[in-house]
Amino acid sequence: MTPTPSLLRLCALMLCTASGVVSATDLVVSAAASLTDGFRAVGVAYEKAHPSSHVVFNFAASDVLLRQIEQGAPVDVFASADEAAMDKAVAVQVVDVASRRDFATNALVLIVPHDGKTTITVPADLAAPGVKRVAYGDPASVPVGRYTKAALESEKLWGAVSAKGVLAQNVRQSLDYVARGEVDAGFVFATDAVVAKDTVRVVATVPTPTPIRYPIALVKDTKQPADAMAFRDFVLSPAGRSILARYGFGSP
Repeated sequence: MTPTPSLLRLCALMLCTASGVVSATDLVVSAAASLTDGFRAVGVAYEKAHPSSHVVFNFAASDVLLRQIEQGAPVDVFASADEAAMDKAVAVQVVDVASRRDFATNALVLIVPHDGKTTITVPADLAAPGVKRVAYGDPASVPVGRYTKAALESEKLWGAVSAKGVLAQNVRQSLDYVARGEVDAGFVFATDAVVAKDTVRVVATVPTPTPIRYPIALVKDTKQPADAMAFRDFVLSPAGRSILARYGFGSP
């Protein structure tokens, strides 16, 4: 069933906060799922530097967040896990193009269950008959899925691996599939693998044809552009980048 505009707005409002309530004065930041831990830490630091501000995060696949913004969800800042999602946001004119900046980089990795008995060491091993299920984000809507597809296509492995594919709605779901041992292997960002280092093991860093960069921009319909710009600037600042670096993100 296709979500209705009202349902999408409701999903955007039901954000993960301690109080469970989003007020009109909250700064709402919709950010890629892979930014969950890093941005939460950035949010804490930002609020300390701006005591009058309260940041509310909405984490999901970048394309899902974009659809919410298109449908009128009350969002002030959009941070995507790839340039493609932000390019779409520019094309449909929902972000302030002049505010767009790249703020972080990442890497694509192949992971397996930490305690699993596997001989997988490189992507080519996924074509073996013994490998039955491989998790990765849906390329149609998830940046890590697009990076995965492009990387495997460049190695002429996409056909073999996609036949075993278990599509995830976002990168954290792909991570969970591997952590729970529900698949033989999966593709996630390096920063996600670090978060689950006790349950997954990185077996290979996978080159991607396009560098993995994260752009951020103000949403055109923000009712608090000054605060939105202040958050964007904090993310781009040495303090913000230092926090993201602790979570494994590189500088653009």
